[in-house]
Amino acid sequence: MSKTGIIYGINGPVIYLKGNTGFEMSEMVYVGKERLVGEVIALDKDRTTIQVYEETSGLRPGEEVIATGDAVSVILAPGILNNIFDGIERPLEKISETGGAFITKGVSVDNLDKTKKWKTHFTIKEGDYVNGGDIFAEVPETRAIVHKCMIPPHLHGTVVSVKEDGAYTIEEPLIVIDPGTGRTVEIPMAQKWPIRTPRPVSRRFSASVPLITGQRIIDTMFPIAKGGTAAIPGGFGTGKTMTQHQIAKWSDADIIIYIGCGERGNEMTQVLEEFGELTDPRTGNPLMDRTTLIANTSNMPVAAREASIYTGLTLAEYYRDMGYDVAIMADSTSRWAEALRELSGRLEEMPAEEGFPAYLASRLSAFYERAGMMQNLNGTKGSVSIIGAVSPQGGDFSEPVTQNTKRFVRCFWGLDKSLAYARHFPAIHWLTSYSEYLQDLSHWYQDNVSPKFVDYRNRLMALLNQESSLLEIVKLIGSDVLPDDQKLILEIARVIRLGFLQQNAFHKDDTCVSMEKQFLMMDTILYLYKQARALVTMGHPMSVLKSEPIFERVISIKYDVPNDRLEMFAQYRRDIDTFYQNVLEKNA
Repeated sequence: MSKTGIIYGINGPVIYLKGNTGFEMSEMVYVGKERLVGEVIALDKDRTTIQVYEETSGLRPGEEVIATGDAVSVILAPGILNNIFDGIERPLEKISETGGAFITKGVSVDNLDKTKKWKTHFTIKEGDYVNGGDIFAEVPETRAIVHKCMIPPHLHGTVVSVKEDGAYTIEEPLIVIDPGTGRTVEIPMAQKWPIRTPRPVSRRFSASVPLITGQRIIDTMFPIAKGGTAAIPGGFGTGKTMTQHQIAKWSDADIIIYIGCGERGNEMTQVLEEFGELTDPRTGNPLMDRTTLIANTSNMPVAAREASIYTGLTLAEYYRDMGYDVAIMADSTSRWAEALRELSGRLEEMPAEEGFPAYLASRLSAFYERAGMMQNLNGTKGSVSIIGAVSPQGGDFSEPVTQNTKRFVRCFWGLDKSLAYARHFPAIHWLTSYSEYLQDLSHWYQDNVSPKFVDYRNRLMALLNQESSLLEIVKLIGSDVLPDDQKLILEIARVIRLGFLQQNAFHKDDTCVSMEKQFLMMDTILYLYKQARALVTMGHPMSVLKSEPIFERVISIKYDVPNDRLEMFAQYRRDIDTFYQNVLEKNA
C-alpha cells in the first residue's frame, strides 16, 4: 500500500501535511486530484513539508498526497539527446502535443519514448562477469553520439543471458545477470537515478587539458580546463547568454547540456531555433544531435527551477560515465538562487544576506563540486565542465551569489557594461577576470601549441595592465605629455584589445579560432611591439610610427587571415620589417 497524507496548509509551492505520514526525506509524491509532482523537503513528528514542482492554484486542504517510494529521479536511456525537457525531465514537445503552448497542471507524459525501438549492438556475452558501470551494449542515439548502455552502479554479477543484436525499446530486458544472491536480475537500457545524488566514480583527476572554445579571450587569457568550473557574471545586456551560446556551439566538448534556469522564454526560443539550424563543425551534422536543452523559463513554477540544475547535472554525469566530455551551460545560477530564496521565505527560515538562505553557499558548493575530470567505474575517462552565468542585480559583483560563486569556481569571466555598450564583445574585462587553471594547463600549451605560449600570454596581460595605469595619468594630464615609449604601450594595447580580445561572432573566420592561429596572432602583435620599441629607443617619435598603416593591418588579421591559410602570417612579419625599414629611411 502507498503511504498517503492529507493537505492541511498551502503556501504557494509549499504545502503542509499534518501528523506523522511515514514519508521519507526527498521522496517524490503526487499531490491532490491532479497528481502534481512534489518532493518532501522537511519532516518532523507532527508535520511533513513538501515543495510542489507545478502550479498549485486550485489545490485545497483535505486533498490527498500519495508517496511514490522513490526520490525525485530522472530516466537515463537513449532519447535524451536532441530533446528539450522541463526542470524535472518531462519532454516539452510531448507536453505541447497534449496541452498546447503552456504546461497544464498534472500533465503525465513519459520522460523518454518507451515505444521507439533502438538498434542495439551487444558488447558482452554469456558467462562474462560484469561490475557496476560496465558497458554491455551500444546504441547509435544520434548521428554524432553512440549511446553506451551501462550496468547500474550498484549491481554486479555473472551474465546469464544476452539478447541478440537487434532493435529494442528502452524498457525491454536485454541481459540477465546473477549477482550471487539466488535471484537473477533483468537489466534494460533505461535506468533511474536520483537527481540530488552524484553518480559514483573511481577517481578524480587534476586539471590538465583545456576546454577549447575558439574564443581568444577565454582560450588564451582565461582558460578553463575540461572538468573545470567557470562563472560568467554580468549585468543586463552584457552578453552572458551569447557568450554561453558561443561556447556551446564551438567548444570541443562531446555533449552540451544547456540549462535555461529562470531565463526569459524568448531567449530559450532563440537557443532552440539557433541550435536546430546550426551545423556541428566537427561532424557536419546538426548541433542538436549532441545537445540537450532543459528549459525552465521565468514563468514556470519556481520549485522546478531549483530542481532543473540537478536534472541537468545528472544527465551530464550519465554521459560522462560513458567516457564523453560534457559541458553544462547553466543560465543563470542567480535565478536558481532566487528560487531558493523564495522557497526559503515560504518556509519561514531565517534569512541571511540580502534575504538569501544561510545555506546558499553550501548549495552552490554542492553544485560546482559535481564537475570534474573523472575515471569512471568502467575504466573510461570523462569530464563534466560547468559554466554558470550569474546575473547580479545592477551589475554589482559584491552581491551574495557572485561572491559565493567566486569561492567555488576557479575561472571568473567578469563581463563589463562599458565594454558591452562600446560594442566590444565578448565583453569579458581583462582586469576583473582571472583563471586559476593557467598554471595547471601550461604543460599542455607547451606540448600542443608552443613552448612560448604562456610567456606570450603573460606579456600581453602585462601590456594591458600597463595601459590601465597609463590611462589614469592620461585622464589627469592628457596623452601628449607622455614619453614615446609609453605612447607605444597605449597603441599596442589598442591593437591587443581590438585585434585580439574583440571577436566577431558573425564573421565566418573570427567566430571560432584555432589555438595555432591564436598563438600566431600573439606572435605577430609582440613582434610589432618589439620592432616599434626598437625604433622608439633610437629616438623615432610615435607620430612617425603611427603614420604607417601597420598597426591597423595587424588589427585586421582576425578578418584577413582565413583559418585555413595560416601561412599568411609570414607575410605580416615581412610587412612589419618593411615598416621598420621605412621609418629608418624617412628619418635617416
